[in-house]
Amino acid sequence: MKFVDEATIRVEAGDGGNGCVSFRREKYIPKGGPDGGDGGDGGSVYLVGDEGLNTLADFRHKRMHRAQRGQNGMGREKTGYKGEDRFVEVPVGSIVYDDETDECIGELVKEGERLLVAQGGFHGLGNTRFKSSTNRAPRRSTNGSLGERRFLRLELKVLADVGLLGMPNAGKSSLIRAVSAARPRVADYPFTTLHPNLGVVRVDDSRSFVVADIPGVIEGAAEGAGLGIQFLKHLSRNRILLHLLDVAPIEGMADPVDEFNKVQAELEKFSRELAELPRWLILNKVDLLPEEERDGYCKGLVERLNWSGPLFTISALQKLGTQPLVYALMEALEGRDE
Repeated sequence: MKFVDEATIRVEAGDGGNGCVSFRREKYIPKGGPDGGDGGDGGSVYLVGDEGLNTLADFRHKRMHRAQRGQNGMGREKTGYKGEDRFVEVPVGSIVYDDETDECIGELVKEGERLLVAQGGFHGLGNTRFKSSTNRAPRRSTNGSLGERRFLRLELKVLADVGLLGMPNAGKSSLIRAVSAARPRVADYPFTTLHPNLGVVRVDDSRSFVVADIPGVIEGAAEGAGLGIQFLKHLSRNRILLHLLDVAPIEGMADPVDEFNKVQAELEKFSRELAELPRWLILNKVDLLPEEERDGYCKGLVERLNWSGPLFTISALQKLGTQPLVYALMEALEGRDE
């Protein structure tokens, strides 16, 4: 199933039940008086965080989510039952907006966390409520109020420890295939990845982390060019970014240094906070370089980039150098947790 990061749904809370106009009628009690009961409150709609979900794809098919209406009041002062609330499970990390006003309603960041998105209607009052010393036989009641109705826009940012960043065809999909069980599409042309992919990298039985393969960034992505801001936002929750650089671009492609600078510029345009996340440089496709020239070429490239942070040289396709990278990432993530 393709990863869907946005969905629009309709939520409708239940209306409140109407109050009842009724009078007690029993043998030997000729003046029983009013006994109309109140209606029940309408059910509300809640979104609930669920760690077992990692996609909003299901909401493409089921867009309407409606809570139950409150029951009308009855005679003998019987109150109608309250409408059942509706609980809609969404992935942890979902941000909820009112689609018409663009107001942010809230965010679900924990398992089981609830967010009220549509308040149920208030119950109507029966005629029992209106009796008094001057009005002993009221024929007045009120209707329940309408439940809230609104369109919601759900937005899910990928919850991953490590994000793969780079220009199209840098080898991000190949790397996630090499280190996890995820199987994103891989081909020798740009823009193969059109949806974010998640993979669990298992170091041993008790140690693992999640890596996100994010679609390629091109110049102007922060303004929406190409796949644009739609996917840049997925990087904001990562704890470490791996900046993949193709050291052996195909003929006609830009110089790796220029590619690096373009991605760096897009990050800074999109979010300074994102640009300041810990970032490691990964020189990929070194297997395409002559072995005797490999070290010298990579060293010269790093000098041109003026890079002083963590550096790894790998071939994702051949799984060359990927194991040391995985162990280094695990140690770094565990160190940040302490």
